[in-house]
Formats: sequence, structure tokens, C-alpha cells
Amino acid sequence: MLKDIDRVQLLVPDAADAADKWKTLLGAEEAGNDAVAALGAKRKTLRLGTSCVELLEPDGTGVAESTLKARGRAHMFAAGISTTDLPGLEKRLSAGDAEVQAEGGQLYVSLQVEGVTVRFVISPDEDREQVGDASFLYEATLLVKDEPGAVKLFVDTFGLDAAGFEHISSDNFGYTGTLTLFDPQRLHRFEVISPTDADKTMGRYFAKEGVCYYMAFCESAHMLDIEARAKAHNAGHTLDRPDGRGADKTADQMWLHPPALGGMMLGVSRPSMAWSWSGHPDRVEDVA
Repeated sequence: MLKDIDRVQLLVPDAADAADKWKTLLGAEEAGNDAVAALGAKRKTLRLGTSCVELLEPDGTGVAESTLKARGRAHMFAAGISTTDLPGLEKRLSAGDAEVQAEGGQLYVSLQVEGVTVRFVISPDEDREQVGDASFLYEATLLVKDEPGAVKLFVDTFGLDAAGFEHISSDNFGYTGTLTLFDPQRLHRFEVISPTDADKTMGRYFAKEGVCYYMAFCESAHMLDIEARAKAHNAGHTLDRPDGRGADKTADQMWLHPPALGGMMLGVSRPSMAWSWSGHPDRVEDVA
């Protein structure tokens, strides 16, 4: 029932300021301003690739304000998912353990994961023209203590088929986890991971923040342009460019640090690169 990771929601104290960062570094474009009563938030929507970024600014009346105060800083608030059957998915979620609120043609979903509220926004699937220097979002990363338990909860809640999932681990970053591919022939998924090394960045982050969204990932055919802008604007970033590949050739991956985009980390991978850890390494194309 889930199709794409089609957006992210970022909870920020100043939506206009955060929007400027996404526009400057990634070429995102403003698509509208409205409000979400269910969250007590003003919303500024940006288009990025074929996806969206929703910047939520508390209006002083509800969960957005209390969540921002409790967390103490801007952060990734919710993963956005598209579906081709919104009524059917709403019926399934409402019959389970999730809390569901419908507003403005979207579903605002809260799910308890290890005693912590994890949020999702679900929208009807739609075709969009590509905007800016990203192609599309494809991954939302959730940090948990019990990765198998969280994955089972997602399977039961959203009706995912675990037969298409990919198990992953990294000694470099210090984690083990699962890519819950919605369709094994496409990249879109939740990345549910448990840190395994308390001394590495992810382990330290988890020790401080607990269960939470850590980042999202997008694909881009214009990584050199994004890299150049990040350097020109002194925006924090990390590059993964293999030894021996010249600086005039694209990196395989890069990470834009949370302050660069108003409060959340965004990974960027070159076209096809994500298949190297997503079940089809044969699909990874060489860098020309």
C-alpha cells in the first residue's frame, strides 16, 4: 500500500530561514503556504526533485510547539509516504495501533515505537515534474534500540512484505539494520537501524536523542553542483569520493549536515549508487 518516500517534514522555529537553505543548496522551490491544524503548525511546502519538503513552524496551539520545546532544536519531524489507496490505508491504520488524523487530503499518523511517538504523513500518489538538483527522496532513517521489533511493527502496521527487505550493517558508521523496501525493484523504504558503537557519531546521537528520525536520503545527478554550493556557502558536508577519482568527478555520496538545511541531515547519492546496498549491486553504473 506504500509507494514512495515522497516528502519529509521538518519542524523548525523559522520556516522562512530554513527554506532559504534548501533553496540555496539544492535548488528547491517554494510551492505553497498553509497550516495544519492537527499539528498546530504553519506550513511552508517546497518542491525538491519529484518530492516535497514540508517546513512546519509552530503556531503556538499544539503538538508542533510542545515537540519543538521538548526536543530543544529543529529536527526531522515525520517521514512522508505516498500511496495509491489512501482510503484503504486509512482503514488499515485506524484498525491497528496507529493514531490517525485526516486533514486536507493527507493522513497524519502517530505510532508508538519503543514508547516514543514516531510520526508519518501520508499523501495520495501524484506525478510531479522534477525541481532543482535532486531527483527524488527515497529513504527515511529511524534509529531504534530493537531493530527486529521495530521492523515487525512496521510490517504489521503498513502491510509491508518482508520478503523484499534488505539487511544491512556498517562497521564504519557502527550500525545494523533493515531496509524495508516497499517494492524490491524500487529504492523507496524506511531504513530502520540500531547503532552498535556508542563511540561513533550515530551511537552518540542515539544516546542523546533516543528513538528518532536520523536523516533522509535523496538521489541526484547534480552532486558536483551541490558540492560546489556547499563549499561556497560554508555549509557543513561530508563527501564519499573514492580514492583515485578526481575532484572533477562526482562523489558516490555526500551528507549535508543538519545546520546546512535548518535542522536535519540529508544524504545524497549519485544515480544508481544506492543499489549497491539495496539488493541489486549489478545496477550500479560506473562514473564516466
